[in-house]
Amino acid sequence: MRRILMTGIVAMAAVTGQAHGQQIKIMTGPQGGSWYPLGGAIQSMLSAEGIGVQVLPGGGVANAQGVQGGQTDLAFGNSISVVDALEGRAPFEGKADNICLMATLYPQYFQMVAPADSGIASVEDLKGKRITTQPVGNTAEQVMRAILQTAGYSYDDMRSVDYVSYSDGVGLVQDGNADMFSAGTTAPASAIMDLANSTDITMIPLTEEFIGKMRAEINPGYASLTIAAGTYPGQAEDVVVVGYMTQLIGRCDLDDAVVTALMTNLWEQRNDLATISAAMRDLTIEKMRDEGGVPLHAAAKAFYDSNPG
Repeated sequence: MRRILMTGIVAMAAVTGQAHGQQIKIMTGPQGGSWYPLGGAIQSMLSAEGIGVQVLPGGGVANAQGVQGGQTDLAFGNSISVVDALEGRAPFEGKADNICLMATLYPQYFQMVAPADSGIASVEDLKGKRITTQPVGNTAEQVMRAILQTAGYSYDDMRSVDYVSYSDGVGLVQDGNADMFSAGTTAPASAIMDLANSTDITMIPLTEEFIGKMRAEINPGYASLTIAAGTYPGQAEDVVVVGYMTQLIGRCDLDDAVVTALMTNLWEQRNDLATISAAMRDLTIEKMRDEGGVPLHAAAKAFYDSNPG
């Protein structure tokens, strides 16, 4: 048994060594969300292995398109967007055939907040209001559109729509130039904490029935999640929101040595990653390898097979 174990370690080290000197790209997300700093952490991990990493901005939809089109090697993705890409559903054109899963990381919560004195208590109250969402190409923008569609509205029913970063969206609400801020990220979200620390806020809830309608009419990958009371200042009750899973995806033809180095560092430094995104505190091998409809990269599968948890 010891000989087999040592052989595996030597083989892993040899494969990881082959990655030294390679250059790759990773697409992340908007500032104020968790993908941006996580991308920086992965850059540091792989740099220590001699792998150069260029960190690029992005969003859920754009990231899946970037992996498929070869503009990036790795990217963060959302389960709903990645499955849409594989199935060729709008906004994607044609079925993606070069997107593979590296790891499933944590749930994402789509959160809508408004100033406490805005009079907004439900999705129905958004009609005629000034709202913020993310630029087209971000999954959060796609979800915002889906929520309005499920409620029987569209952007045309809003007084105004600003397609901005999380940081800029918070600024618009703080300055009184927007009535609602939205973000698809972890809970608590740093951007929402920034807003809550300067403005009394109310969280806009959804219902199980509403989320069920989203699953039935738009995408079966939507999930019902609960943000516990006390997550944000002044939040006295649990809030039901729609959610999805964050995945780390990459090109299916990405070099095995790079993927092996990535997987090894992700697992060994998972506690460090949890300081960036608390949602990763309970990460396990079983959770990481949960495919959720996305095929595993061959080297990622080999890693999981050799590390059963």
